[in-house]
Parts: sequence; structure tokens; C-alpha cells
Amino acid sequence: MFCDRCGASVEPGQAFCSKCGKQIVGSISVMQSYPSRVQQHVHLLGILWLAMSAFNAVGGIFLLMLGNVLFPHLREMKDVPSDVPVGFLMALFTTLGILVVAKAALGFFAGWGLMQRETWARVLVLVLAFISLFNIPFGTAIGVYTLWVLLPGQSQQEYDAWVAAKAA
Repeated sequence: MFCDRCGASVEPGQAFCSKCGKQIVGSISVMQSYPSRVQQHVHLLGILWLAMSAFNAVGGIFLLMLGNVLFPHLREMKDVPSDVPVGFLMALFTTLGILVVAKAALGFFAGWGLMQRETWARVLVLVLAFISLFNIPFGTAIGVYTLWVLLPGQSQQEYDAWVAAKAA
């Protein structure tokens, strides 16, 4: 609690300010603490990672379906050359689909962890942010935003204190 004239600390029930001597009339208001930069942005980051992961999951499932449903029947289609490497395309699209679905699952897990204030979520999201920098344009934007919020050293201390406050 603080004096409204000089800003000096005032104890509850104190009638006069010890620094400037102003009479304290009425109730003494407590200065409201503002959330840290990390606290302001972590919830939004969690939502963005969940949304980005949903889009990645749709894309990964599409690649899996393309690799396992369309390419096996490619030779049966009309006007398709016979020298198309069907086996290679099936393996390529299936592998890419599995990787994209795995990244989506990790993104869902990380977004949920951020929203629940889990201790491991910060590290997982930072790793995914570096990977997402190559996913132009949305992955790059979310990756840069994540790095801006969670990468500085002060951010680690703020996040750890915030997680510890949840546990207490």
C-alpha cells in the first residue's frame, strides 16, 4: 500500500504517511500487479498451437490418404504413363503424411501443455517453433511469435515462477 502524495509505503491502519506526513483518509488501495509478458501471451500461444496442429493434422491425413488410396490405383487410370514410379510415390507420401501427423500430435500436446502450465511444455513448444519456421507463412509466424515470447532467459524464469504458482 502506498501514499497517494509521495508514493511511500504505508501500513494498514496507519493514520499519517511516515515520509510526507499526509493524513491517510479512507481505505488504502493496494497496487494491482500486472501479469508478466509471458503470462500475457502463453494462453494465446496455446490456442495458436492447437489451431496450427489441427491444420497440420488435416494435411497429414490428406497425404496419407493420397499415398495409400490414390497411388495404388494409379496404373488403372486412363492416360497415366506406365513409367510412373508408383511404389516410390506411395512410400514418399505415406512417410510425409506420418511425419506431418506426428508433428500435429506433438503440437496438440504442446498447446495443451501451455494452457495447463506444464513444466515441459515450454521446451517442447520451443523445439516445435524452430521446426515450424520452415512452414511458410503461418508456421513461420507462429514460430517467430513463440520464440519472441518464450526464448529469452527472463522468459524461462517468468514461466517457471508462473508454473510454480499454479502448483502451490
